[in-house]
Amino acid sequence: MQSYRFVALAAFTATALLLAGCAASPNSGSMQRVTEELPTLGHRNWIVVADSAYPWQTAPGIETIYVGGDQLAAVKRVLHDVEAAPHVDPIIYLDAELEHVSDADAPGIAKYRKQLASLLKGRDAQRIPHEQIIAKLGKAGQDFHVLLLKTDLTLPYTSVFIELYAGYWDAEREAKLRAAMEKAK
Repeated sequence: MQSYRFVALAAFTATALLLAGCAASPNSGSMQRVTEELPTLGHRNWIVVADSAYPWQTAPGIETIYVGGDQLAAVKRVLHDVEAAPHVDPIIYLDAELEHVSDADAPGIAKYRKQLASLLKGRDAQRIPHEQIIAKLGKAGQDFHVLLLKTDLTLPYTSVFIELYAGYWDAEREAKLRAAMEKAK
């Protein structure tokens, strides 16, 4: 009888952990879209991993997909995929407001900031006011594809914005090219 209880308890615990993990994970089918679309994305495209209240922007190039689940898990997956792609590099933007939201006003935000900082360790992230980032996305969405992934996170100013830049060409080389072209005139 005691071994039956142990097996039943173990099975219940394993099921609970599995269900908790599924509830917290972004939808793998939707996240697979990032992996599938990444080869078609390039310089000036964006990938956004947004909180649940992020607005549905209407610029023609902005595609919003609900992935649900844990936002940090989605950010980790997207950064992994982008950094593994040889043709693009990420430029990461965060809302400047995030650093100023208090735990009293948004319980859990301090823990989130700490987890995000750990996830982004070694990566440069620019902080820009939220309205300016939304304006940049709206403008980019007029001519370029923006893939916006909505998660279940309910903390303010937590969206992570990733502008893609050419992975094999940088600003220094571009400046050198432009100078050579100007000199050739």
